[in-house]
This record gives sequence, C-alpha cells and structure tokens, in this order.
Amino acid sequence: MASPRRRPQAKVGSGAPDPVLRHAATLILHRHGADGPEVLMGQRARKAAFMPSKFVFPGGALDPGDAHMRLAGALSPACRSRLCIDGACERDGPDAPLPEALVAAAIRELWEETGLMLARPEPWSTADLAAIPPGWDAFAQAGLRPDASACRFVFRAVTPPARSRRFDARFFAARAAAVAGDVDDFSRAQPELGALQWVPLRRARSFDLPFITTVVLAELSHLLSHPEPGVPDDVPFVRNDDIVSNIRRLR
Repeated sequence: MASPRRRPQAKVGSGAPDPVLRHAATLILHRHGADGPEVLMGQRARKAAFMPSKFVFPGGALDPGDAHMRLAGALSPACRSRLCIDGACERDGPDAPLPEALVAAAIRELWEETGLMLARPEPWSTADLAAIPPGWDAFAQAGLRPDASACRFVFRAVTPPARSRRFDARFFAARAAAVAGDVDDFSRAQPELGALQWVPLRRARSFDLPFITTVVLAELSHLLSHPEPGVPDDVPFVRNDDIVSNIRRLR
C-alpha cells in the first residue's frame, strides 16, 4: 500500500497507544497475459516507514479531497452495500469514508503511483474546473473522469495493533482494459513505487509480499481466472490478526 499523507502518529512501544486507524483504498489492476492472469504491482522503497521493500498493489490513505471528486459511472449496488457495512455510509463529518470517496482514493493512488488513469472521457464544467480537489488536476487536463463502474470491491483488511501505522483498507479490482491509455507506460508515475510490472498470478508468491497481500491473492485466484470477472459472491474481511480460517464474509 502506498505511503499515506503524513500526519502525526503515536509512537508504538511499551505502554504507548496504537496509531490512529486511517481509512485507505487499494486498486488491483489485472489483465490476461501469456501466462494467465496478471496483476500490476510495484516495490516499496527500502527505507519506507511502512512495509519497506515489499511488493504491493497501488494504494494509500483516503484524502479529504477524495470525497469531493465526482466520478463517472457508479459502483454496483452489491459493492456499495458491502462498503457500507460497519457504518461506512454514515455522514459523521466531512471526512466520512463514503464508498465513492474510497473508490476515488484507490483511483487517485493508482494514478500517482503508476501514472495510469482508470477513467473515461467526460467533460469538466467551468464550476468543476474551479474546484478541482487536490491530486486530480491531471484528470481534468485530460478531460477524463475516474470510473467507479470499473471497480469491484473484493477485500477488506485492518492492520493489526502495535504497528507503526494502521489502516482500514478496502481493496478494489479493475480490468486493465478500463485504463485510458497504454497500460505498460509508467512514465508519469511518482517515485513511491519502484519496479512497476505486470506479475503473472502464478508467480506472484515468489515475490517479497506482505502477509495480507498473500491472503488477498489467494482469495482472488478464482475470481481472476475468468477473462471477465464479475462482482464476487462475498467480500473477505480480515480484522486485525484474525486467523485466516476465521475470515469474516461481507455479503
């Protein structure tokens, strides 16, 4: 997962409180290659504070501006309903993790970390251009809107306690064909992830992966084996250090 925007965090140590749990979103871009299903991954920096040197999917923390980004298309009713479980649709304030804000965060992080836009052409009005949320300028300049309809909610995980940073992360999957432009062109990526590459699913576990990424890949193996995967029957949810066999299913 991408490094979030920096905020003061509690130090983890004996007697110290856990860091604040932050909402986050990850995007698993996939396609069928010569060796079967492939997923887009990159390597975090060796000196990164969170998951150093690990291969991960693009993603990161929710930004306040993500809630103000108007999306093209709409999430499927099943995905939106599952994202609303545990109060995620309650408007408790301007930073409430609404489903659309989580999708926007995943698409924005994909753009920042890989230079790829999961978007489709749609005009921006004068009012839209006058109030572009931070991080979305390139979409406006290209006349593209982030495409929520291309995303499927497929996994949720909460970072275990006593970690330097903690996230309530929602994982979305999207077909590479929904990207506007060349899916092998990473020239516009910011330097948060290195070694960006399409990894054959059957070889992914040979990479240095975080444990939760291994779990996600195992859960997705059946879904991604189909050329046109649809919305999954349920969404696995790993809360803290739940044993994998006790994964909760969001239906």
